[in-house]
Amino acid sequence: MKNNISFLLLTFMMLFMWLVAGAQQAEVDKDIAKYRKGELIVKAKRGEKVTIEQLSHEFWFGCAISNGFIDGSMSADDRRQYEEKFLKNFNSAVTENAVKWLSMERQQGQVNYATVDGMLAWTEKNNIPLRGHNLFWGIHKFVQPWLVEMNDEELRRTLQNRAETITKRYQGRFAEYDLNNEMVHGNFYEERLGPEITKQMAQWAHNGDPTAKLYLNDYDILTGNKLPEYMAQIRKLLAQGVPLAGIGVQGHLHTDTFDRGELKRALDSLAIFKLPIRITEFNMPGQRSKYHRDKILTMTPEEEALKAKEMIDYYKICFAHPAVEGILMWGFWEGANWIPVSSLYKRDWSPTPAAVAYENLIFKTWWTKSSSAVGRSGTLSIPAFFGKYKVTVNGKSQEVALDKKVGKVVADFTK
Repeated sequence: MKNNISFLLLTFMMLFMWLVAGAQQAEVDKDIAKYRKGELIVKAKRGEKVTIEQLSHEFWFGCAISNGFIDGSMSADDRRQYEEKFLKNFNSAVTENAVKWLSMERQQGQVNYATVDGMLAWTEKNNIPLRGHNLFWGIHKFVQPWLVEMNDEELRRTLQNRAETITKRYQGRFAEYDLNNEMVHGNFYEERLGPEITKQMAQWAHNGDPTAKLYLNDYDILTGNKLPEYMAQIRKLLAQGVPLAGIGVQGHLHTDTFDRGELKRALDSLAIFKLPIRITEFNMPGQRSKYHRDKILTMTPEEEALKAKEMIDYYKICFAHPAVEGILMWGFWEGANWIPVSSLYKRDWSPTPAAVAYENLIFKTWWTKSSSAVGRSGTLSIPAFFGKYKVTVNGKSQEVALDKKVGKVVADFTK
């Protein structure tokens, strides 16, 4: 009798959890339809056949670019595969290490611009917007010793030179920059030069490029652990008049799963600032998983399936949120990823189940493709994901952009 009761209770709990998950998924799908789709209108003669093909998303589905892809340290075959797979899967990018000051100028006065130049040349050739990560990074272990040894005045001049030189050299080429990375967790520059230094960094960056978009970027925010501190920091910087263009939140401080409620709560909380939010550094599984902690390099089929599910759920919650404008993986291939098992592709370039799930989500579920005839009104209207489209009527084509800010676009074939 006791066993029967236990079985019934377990069955009830599982059914309840399944119903809750189903309700949450329905809400996510509803929000995606509400916030990620607009109206694509085609004007043509009655009865004419219309084909609508999505070419790209407005939302950023991006990834970090490894230095090895640019600096020659990657084999020719891997570089070919890396380029092919990147262009197949991503529409935006971020510099993984190339712009970091420690990477560019380990020895004072010896600045490596070549990797950044090469990365920008490649992304511009392929029409991929690129984030510059990062102008400054005040975590103590990432500050070069030669900077620490400077007196305050010399340090201030050197910071100004760094900001102005980088933004002037690359004026208008980076889509945005992370201004001073991970300030919640450490800020050598503020400790040395006072609480106004972040505003001065922003001003110096704008001296070099007045149009530069400057983002914050930090970790352990989407878990909720450091959300209050980040919120307080954003309020303080805005009150100081720091020209923030957006909020960056990293996505790799979870384990092999994540807290759906905390992710949604964090995004809702950050949205009050009315600034664009980007998920800047995503890995699944994350930094607190056994895979990173114990350097585990393989997964069982069951673990691969869980990884794919968790990744898809994370993307869905972020895509459904109206304040989020993009999500960027922090590596997609085991040969160039700090958490290798979080990759879409194995070392030999074979796809993981997560790669298949990702492609199905972005390029099938979240992809608009339609073929129909114009009705008697001479107008065809369909809901479509924000992005670029090719519209064809009787062999004639137009390319149009369905912009989230506008909400609708018209392709007119009557003129």
